[in-house]
Amino acid sequence: MRAGLLLLILGFCCYGLVAEWPKVEPTVTHLQVYSIAGSLAASMGAAFCMMLAWRRLLADLGSKLPVLVAARVTFVSQLGKYVPGAVWSFAAHVELGHDYDVPRRRGAASVIVALAVSVAAGLAIAAIALPFASPGVVRKYLLLIAAVPIIAAVCLAPPVLSRGLNLALRLIRQEPLEHPISWRGLVVALGWTVAGWVLFGLQIWVLLADVVHDGSRSMVLALGAYAFAASIALVLVIFPGGIGAREVLLAAALAPVLTSGPALAIALAARLVTTVSDLTWGGIGLALARRMRDTTGEPAERVYSGRHRKSASAPSA
Repeated sequence: MRAGLLLLILGFCCYGLVAEWPKVEPTVTHLQVYSIAGSLAASMGAAFCMMLAWRRLLADLGSKLPVLVAARVTFVSQLGKYVPGAVWSFAAHVELGHDYDVPRRRGAASVIVALAVSVAAGLAIAAIALPFASPGVVRKYLLLIAAVPIIAAVCLAPPVLSRGLNLALRLIRQEPLEHPISWRGLVVALGWTVAGWVLFGLQIWVLLADVVHDGSRSMVLALGAYAFAASIALVLVIFPGGIGAREVLLAAALAPVLTSGPALAIALAARLVTTVSDLTWGGIGLALARRMRDTTGEPAERVYSGRHRKSASAPSA
């Protein structure tokens, strides 16, 4: 069943690339190869930072995964966002984590908190960056940009967050979490998330710099515009992975330096780069599992679970 779902996911990814290519081609042909490569590197670096943020939150909740294991869980499951419906990536994240002895309620809580931290940090960055580059966008979305980070800051405070998660678990008749989110864990995860947003902004700026030569203003605009568009799109769960909504919002936010056509082309080119990044990381995640299977002759999750249980049962020195 998992193999069939993976084939379905890859089919949707390929369809998305083919469908978007005619719209992207006119602008892509004017982009330098090194710009596309730099944008892809920034996108992959950003995804890695976001993975480390989730891993830190999961460790705070009681399940510390090795980096390679966390990478496999994150990057394979994130391919599910290309399948229509908001549940696939989330469900894959929880189930793949469960293969490595992460309780499902703990895995679900970590993904939800990571998403909340990402949206809060993204909107906070947009609130700081956009006024310097695009006052018009700020006037249009001032209430949303200002309110969400404040609300998120209150809700993400560890005491409030832990009570909220345990209340939600009680409502669905699940046991409460064994370990609450700590201030230190939240701050570390927030740091990785901010680093991820900065790299995502760099991904847009590298493409934008080939079309607009506006120095530091375009760099600040790229950071704020992407953080704003992607954060709002994450909330719009009716779109798979924010696809469509993110591009429209990003094109609108880039209006101060680009007309609507080139702005949309940059947004679609960024989507193309992000898709290639997701497929590359997903392939790396699958290769990691295959390597462990070839080395031991057993599935990767069984190898890890066996070592984990052996380590847990060993007497302390």
